[in-house]
Amino acid sequence: MGPYLDAGPLNPSPSEAHGILCGLICGGEAHALESWLAQVAPTPDAGEALVAEGRAALRECGLAIEREFQGREPLIGLPSPGDSAPLGERALWLYDWIRGFLYALGLVSLSESDLSEQGREILRDLTAITQMDLDDLEETEENEQALAEVVEFVRVAAMLIHHERAVARAQTTNQAISTGPETDPE
Repeated sequence: MGPYLDAGPLNPSPSEAHGILCGLICGGEAHALESWLAQVAPTPDAGEALVAEGRAALRECGLAIEREFQGREPLIGLPSPGDSAPLGERALWLYDWIRGFLYALGLVSLSESDLSEQGREILRDLTAITQMDLDDLEETEENEQALAEVVEFVRVAAMLIHHERAVARAQTTNQAISTGPETDPE
């Protein structure tokens, strides 16, 4: 996926690209996959073959991510370089994912006022996590445990935002249907 992302307008890391799509979905973007591809897929100046190949590969990856949200119990699987990777590298992947997620929420114009108090607190917490100092992260059991807890928090936080936005969309749709034009059943 890397070469395709490198040829895109944003040049995101794989983790950041994953976060962008999750943010678009959680934020309520109606055409999340297409919006995501516009952000991350190779641009025409990358060459026709790379554009076609990249869009196809990224679309397949994006569809797999979207499927995570379509089950009865939606679940976000956060990407990781693997448990054997150094702690700093795994923390950087999480950092990139959160940055992508927050960027996408901005793309869909989601503001704190669109969320519950808990949702607003989640946004503030996610923003605070992006201010972590990853340079001095020591490989300790305590830091391993802390990273595991932050990963779980981020996963649950994203699902909470997804749920809140889904409920808000359903209420808006139901309200539009119930206040729609009345018909006279002659």
